[in-house]
Amino acid sequence: MNNPVVPSWVLTLVCADRVGIVAAVSRFLAERGGFITDSQQYADREAGRFFMRVAFEPADQRMADTDRLSAEFAAVGAQFGMDWNLTPSDERPRMLIAVSKGSHCLADLLHRWQTGTLAIDIMGVVSNHPDMRRITEWHGIPYHELPPNGNKAEQESALIDIFDRTRSDYLILARYMQVLSEDLVERLSGRCINIHHSFLPGFKGARPYHRAHERGVKLIGATAHFVTADLDEGPIIEQAVERVDHRATAEDMIRIGRDIEAQVLARAVGWIADRRVLLNGGKTIVFR
Repeated sequence: MNNPVVPSWVLTLVCADRVGIVAAVSRFLAERGGFITDSQQYADREAGRFFMRVAFEPADQRMADTDRLSAEFAAVGAQFGMDWNLTPSDERPRMLIAVSKGSHCLADLLHRWQTGTLAIDIMGVVSNHPDMRRITEWHGIPYHELPPNGNKAEQESALIDIFDRTRSDYLILARYMQVLSEDLVERLSGRCINIHHSFLPGFKGARPYHRAHERGVKLIGATAHFVTADLDEGPIIEQAVERVDHRATAEDMIRIGRDIEAQVLARAVGWIADRRVLLNGGKTIVFR
């Protein structure tokens, strides 16, 4: 006989830093038979902000369902002026992926999703080229081709329509080689993640590996970040680097960089799916 699945939740919150926040959250859970399985918090003294992530499950029969817990926690949230979210641990965020011709990041996300190592629901893949249709549909994922027609507003309108129709939570730019308009970026603020093939803030924009080669760099890397209206300036979620030397050509750097990009993007998406990433102005708090 299979053992029943034990429900569990993740609570995340951001508020002004003050005494008593952790005590109030802990007391709230204890009074309802909540057993804390993981708790992390951070106080940004410079910004005067407090960040917290708590994972918990029922220790006895007193624990209510999500709706009731949320309704009851609202009083605590109001007391401390919290921006908070309470989510069942098994609730998978719905993600729409955008890609151009490069397959490495998309293929990696699809593989991790299919093997169950990435707890997300992929609602579809959007592209401005036909190249990634075969691998996408082989995984049973809808493919939406939006070829460039000279009308950027029309193309983006079609993209956001797909995003809304699929009830997606996030747009993942897996080497989508299009600059999003300011209107679209604002519409998806805090919900659009990009992988940039450079260790930001160095070599922003196009052809970063070629410019890195021209400068003779000894480290190349990749950066996953939230998208903002300022190109490649959004809050950074994850980064990684690999050492190279004078023998590395621009093509070598591109080949090495593809592996870094796929790993960095997968980690960022995984942390977001696990509710471990909180925005802190132009930065992020990542509870690993």
